[in-house]
Amino acid sequence: MDRVVLSYGDSLLRSSDVALLDAPHWLNDNIIGFIFEFLASTLSPSTAERVALLSPEVSQFIKCCGDDAAEFLKPLDLPQKDLVLLPVNDNAGTVAGGSHWSLLAYLRSVREFLHYDSAPGTNAPHARLVAKNLNGLLDGNPRYREEEAPAQHNSYDCGMYVVCVAQALCEQYFRGCNNLNLQNITAQYVTQKRKEWKETIRGLGSQM
Repeated sequence: MDRVVLSYGDSLLRSSDVALLDAPHWLNDNIIGFIFEFLASTLSPSTAERVALLSPEVSQFIKCCGDDAAEFLKPLDLPQKDLVLLPVNDNAGTVAGGSHWSLLAYLRSVREFLHYDSAPGTNAPHARLVAKNLNGLLDGNPRYREEEAPAQHNSYDCGMYVVCVAQALCEQYFRGCNNLNLQNITAQYVTQKRKEWKETIRGLGSQM
């Protein structure tokens, strides 16, 4: 039985989702969406109003819906956010799927999209499309740049690198770090984070 393990905000995790935190599994939309929602909840109120961590579903909607996405996204007030983080998947359809995750970050201070891909170049066309479809909503026609990112050394950790880089950006960007340091995001770090997120989910689930 695929029982419900955790209901947290808009996230609902089942035992099959949580099992993906054990290697060698890819993370799915549900786990990444939960982690983004949890990270947002840990921000101070003053920081939370300046950042948007968008779910995989919203990111895929932006990629697939083109100019129509702008009207839908207006309630999120993205032009006023200093940092917007979007998990990007290589799935060409509108439903869950695909085989690779990367992270697209919008930094309002420099009017730039930065794409962090743990398998460099793999998701660039998809990230560029997301950025293009957001241009009409954001001020100043932001530039797009492929950013150096920690590299995965297997075929299944891409989603973990997305959430680890996202967490690092949230922690460093609002401390005024001009040069974001991602060097601590190693294969060993990612393996440890898999365990920590599983423990976090278990702890939250015990409070249900």
